[in-house]
Amino acid sequence: MKKVILSVAVIAAMTFTSCKNDAKKETKTETIEVSKEMATTAVSFGVRGNCGMCKTTIEKAVNSLEGVASATWDVDKKKVDVSFDETKTTEMSIHEAIAASGYDTDKVSGNEEAYKGLPGCCKYDHDMAMSLSSKME
Repeated sequence: MKKVILSVAVIAAMTFTSCKNDAKKETKTETIEVSKEMATTAVSFGVRGNCGMCKTTIEKAVNSLEGVASATWDVDKKKVDVSFDETKTTEMSIHEAIAASGYDTDKVSGNEEAYKGLPGCCKYDHDMAMSLSSKME
């Protein structure tokens, strides 16, 4: 009798193990490749400002936009170089973000209230020369 019970237990264990292995074999794994490339556009345009604090504020305003890869404002040339994904933002959105922080661009005048809130060293001459917009090569 013990041999029969033991045999039934072994057969049942093999059946359950077999079912578990079959279920594992039926599992499919799919791999989806996602491209990490983005449609990058580079532009350069004029932005009025005076100092390192201006640089920080201007670059922060641009870099806060979704899709912006990089932004660098040149204190001496009064221009910003921006690389961005044009499927996520536009050049005009970049101009508007800078203007909202109080700085004039060559297409959009800075927000007057934001300008009034800038530190004294950042109060630029509204007639100062700056670089003009262009696509970067």
